[in-house]
Amino acid sequence: MKRRDFNRSLLMAPVLAPLATAARKVQAGRAIPWQNWSGGQHASPSGRLSPKTEDELAQLLKNASSVIRPVGAGHSFSPLVPTEGSILSTRYFNTVAASDDLRAVVGAGVKLNQLGEPLHKLGQALPNMPDIDEQTIAGALSTGTHGTGANFGAMHSYVEALRLVTPRGEILNCSRSENPEVFDAARVSLGALGVITQYTLRNMVPYKLKRKTWMQPLQQTYEEFHTLAEFHRNFEMYYIPHSENALIITTDLTDDEVSPRGEDGDNDAVRELQMLRDYASWWPWLRKRLITAVSNTIEPEEHVDWWWNIYPSDRAVRFNEMEYHLPREDIVAALKQVVETVETRNPDVFFPIEVRVVQEDDAWLSPFYGRPSASLAVHRYFEEDYQPYFNTIEPIYQPLAGRPHWGKLHTLDAKTLAERYPRWQDFNEVRRELDPKGVMLNAHLKKVFGHA
Repeated sequence: MKRRDFNRSLLMAPVLAPLATAARKVQAGRAIPWQNWSGGQHASPSGRLSPKTEDELAQLLKNASSVIRPVGAGHSFSPLVPTEGSILSTRYFNTVAASDDLRAVVGAGVKLNQLGEPLHKLGQALPNMPDIDEQTIAGALSTGTHGTGANFGAMHSYVEALRLVTPRGEILNCSRSENPEVFDAARVSLGALGVITQYTLRNMVPYKLKRKTWMQPLQQTYEEFHTLAEFHRNFEMYYIPHSENALIITTDLTDDEVSPRGEDGDNDAVRELQMLRDYASWWPWLRKRLITAVSNTIEPEEHVDWWWNIYPSDRAVRFNEMEYHLPREDIVAALKQVVETVETRNPDVFFPIEVRVVQEDDAWLSPFYGRPSASLAVHRYFEEDYQPYFNTIEPIYQPLAGRPHWGKLHTLDAKTLAERYPRWQDFNEVRRELDPKGVMLNAHLKKVFGHA
């Protein structure tokens, strides 16, 4: 600390200390508001809990007289957290330690962006990552969060074991050999079975990736989609609304020298698309020509870095999101319908539409259970009403038995979800057994699980 900063802190201490004491008294007498990252979900919970040990956590759940909802970094768009009961942070479960044979034990409260260098020092790396790394590991895994890659599963598919504290006050070790049914349910649990405190992850040796990005015509992308998905380790695409182009992003293993990505330009690009929408709103034909012309001038880029510096992108422009997972063979046809709907019914949309691919797995509530999938995500600027836009897109997914990302917005109820998840009833049986009083169920989860 610099001397002037130290002196300033001494001078301010007499002022700040009474303010802090007063703030604590106010907080003790009223609920402290909570909201998620986008600002779309709000709550005024009656309590905020931060247990430091599993035993303390077990007592809190066992003695609960109202709903308790675990909360991570607030990056879910769906109302998984809001409650008038208590919200519970796992921030004290924050260690990263080597296990054996390229495995690591990671605390539930560790954020994805805190994993890269610690794992690297252990000689390990995550096999894949999503493009946002602000989530806690428990929040990401419990909602089925994923990256992209035809031969790579969602993050929960690399979980080998976990520890679950249940509302009955039990502390369970869960794996394929110990409490296997709870393990199959808990890998994607929506926080409905209790609170997970740690995971054992199956990792790989550290690796570097070469990231390539380029623009190409949307029609060409339709034709090449499955080839690109199979040829590259990781592949994703973004359709630029009201244009004729798509942005392609691929990553592949490399031994090349590091050439960092530098400052992320995605946020500036989104702002520019918003500006073009606003300035050319009266002339849709001009807007399309302008966006297509500008996107045609974007030069291909190529960067090399270690895995944790390549996967994530900065997302400073806030939004709300709806994402569904469809059978991979249906993705191109579904994307064409979404594009047509955007072009004809949603002139205000400017956020790019994202498409990724994910390998199947066997977690009971995984959106990728038993089928190779592709995800199709639409976004709406956080200050704008997302409902009309999402209402025009969501029906496209239903004839294809679309399964929603649990952390993203959707309108499906228990009856429809039960038809789309083969192990739905099995999950509910485990849930009722572990949480007979419904301590973990807020209003949203009661709808999702059909809890009377």
